[in-house]
Amino acid sequence: MIKLVNLVVRKPDYSHEEFVERWTGSHAELAKDLPGLVKYATSLPTSPEQSEYDGIVELYFEDMDALKAAFGSEIGERVNADAAEFIDMEQGPTLYVEETTQLDRT
Repeated sequence: MIKLVNLVVRKPDYSHEEFVERWTGSHAELAKDLPGLVKYATSLPTSPEQSEYDGIVELYFEDMDALKAAFGSEIGERVNADAAEFIDMEQGPTLYVEETTQLDRT
């Protein structure tokens, strides 16, 4: 399993609240349709005014080929174009990782 992790920074013309509404609303609905997407999770800071980032997104795919295919697809292009409207795409690191669960009591 491959996970894309991105620490997200909003564009300066969006308040944190406007960012959250867009990111977890219409953008999330669009992103859910990425082909091959296994899991999609977002995290928001509990104190956004004290955080360097406005959120964290985690997208899970079976492998790197599935991730590349998803973002190379028409829907992937739409997801990125939509994100570029309210996310500063040049800020915030992006990681491609293989997750190892050390403990899961859920």
